[in-house]
Amino acid sequence: MKTYVGREAEVQKKWYLVDGQGQVLGRLSSQIAMILRGKTKPVYTPHADVGDFVVVVNAEQLRLTGKKLDNKVYYRHTGYIGSIKSITARKLLDKKPDEVLRSAVRGMLPKNSLGRRLLKKLKIYAGDQHPHQSQQPEVLTLAK
Repeated sequence: MKTYVGREAEVQKKWYLVDGQGQVLGRLSSQIAMILRGKTKPVYTPHADVGDFVVVVNAEQLRLTGKKLDNKVYYRHTGYIGSIKSITARKLLDKKPDEVLRSAVRGMLPKNSLGRRLLKKLKIYAGDQHPHQSQQPEVLTLAK
């Protein structure tokens, strides 16, 4: 017997459309990360990009459970000494709703060049419109 090793060129990439309305952030992002990584396919290979594209609409209507809207804080550094910036989840969801989901999915992907490449296959939109109709994304209903 031989072990099958999937190659990126052999795998057919599909496009999925996910509606984020009323979805819990952590549960949604973990399922998206699995699709991006390719773990839902039988040809999954850890070192190769065998995952699919994911388009998320209605990112502004995501839910956070408990007191995370006020207690969860996102930090970033400007690059200057002592210039660390912080923003709560509520403010970030109002200002840049796509960044909340992108940050959650980024934390669930590998921390290397493969993870950065996988994150580019995630397309997030605050409203219900998206410019990817020509790719004919398949509507994916995820458990709430």
